[in-house]
Amino acid sequence: MLRVRSEIGHLREVLVHEPGPEVDGMVPSMMEELLFDDILFGERAREEHRRMRRVMQLLGVKVREAADLLAEALAEEDARAWLLEVLVGDLPGTLRPRLAALSAPELARALVAGLRREGEPEGIAVDDPYEVPPLPNLCFQRDPQVVLGDGVVFGAMATPARYREAVLSRAIFRFHPRYREARTLHDPLQPGRNPLLLGIHRPRLEGGDVAVISPEVVVVGVSERTNRTAVHLLARALAERVEAGGPRWLFAVELPRRRAYMHLDTVFTVLDRDACLVHAPVILPGGTEQARVAEVDLAAPDPTPRPVDDLLGGLRRRGIDLEPIPCGGADPVDQHREQWTDGANAFALCPGVVMLYDRNVRTVEELGKRGFSAVPTQDLLLGRAEIDLDRCGRTAILLESTEVTRARGGPHCLCHPLVREDA
Repeated sequence: MLRVRSEIGHLREVLVHEPGPEVDGMVPSMMEELLFDDILFGERAREEHRRMRRVMQLLGVKVREAADLLAEALAEEDARAWLLEVLVGDLPGTLRPRLAALSAPELARALVAGLRREGEPEGIAVDDPYEVPPLPNLCFQRDPQVVLGDGVVFGAMATPARYREAVLSRAIFRFHPRYREARTLHDPLQPGRNPLLLGIHRPRLEGGDVAVISPEVVVVGVSERTNRTAVHLLARALAERVEAGGPRWLFAVELPRRRAYMHLDTVFTVLDRDACLVHAPVILPGGTEQARVAEVDLAAPDPTPRPVDDLLGGLRRRGIDLEPIPCGGADPVDQHREQWTDGANAFALCPGVVMLYDRNVRTVEELGKRGFSAVPTQDLLLGRAEIDLDRCGRTAILLESTEVTRARGGPHCLCHPLVREDA
């Protein structure tokens, strides 16, 4: 079962992936291609990720591991055949028999962690040691798909380093016994009635750019990773589902083209029924880099974007009144520093209870001014503090973040909700 009709409804089931051997196998020459600014200390990254997962489990959330779901899906023969056929163009021809001979868990591991070239590299240069490159970005489970209502929108990743992630997501949601009955709301890589779009017009859609605000409202970022073509096709697909209970309004937010703002959720995440975290220069009216915003009425005969002054004002007109809490506080230096370290990238476990990185101290101070109590992860794990998602007030759970954050993604990037109660 899938059900996500808001960013803040009580979380019941979530999809994650622990950084595994795919991050341990990165070498410096691969960093730029794989979208990393540095190589990670895998053991520390895994420890931080496990603490986050354990917090969610303590609070009653069912945590699903993407690699386990992939292995379970590949136990189905039709899933293996489909996946190897789809990947045939991206893998050396001689490799397919080797992959086909692997067990389901071995195949899943090979497609995530990568396969080293046979034999030892010569000399000291290690430029391309893999026949199947690893997927170190797979820990950011927000991006390969979007669960919207009771269905799924598949991603179309912007960079070759992440193409395979979207294919593995399709294998899970099309073939896993738990999810294969879920509706596919939109697949931007299936042309259907649309012409085949290639080159600069190829649709690019990543889940970090999609926020399911309410049953009637969805916000999509036009960013480094998601383009106008994909937003147009998504709007057309959702317009066909308005009468069946899909969202009525789509807001497109055109972000400045900067690596710091790679996705919408790096500058805007919802915390509570009436509050959100924002990077003020991009989201607030009059900001030095204010994003342009357009609204689409998906129920109109011709859903055409209409400019609106700003995102929060547009949402207010549709009945969603969010107080903006500035990431980094009021100081522009702190705002930019903490936006870079994912201060605006919080993940809600229920209305008003959120997870964010402890290093963003000015952001935590701003939350405190709005009634959020700060609770370190360690206090929860050691029993020094308790949280009941059904009864607690505004709370910010502070995650240790010395290593995972260097991969350029926060708690919202790391977690993809599968089931939320209606808010």
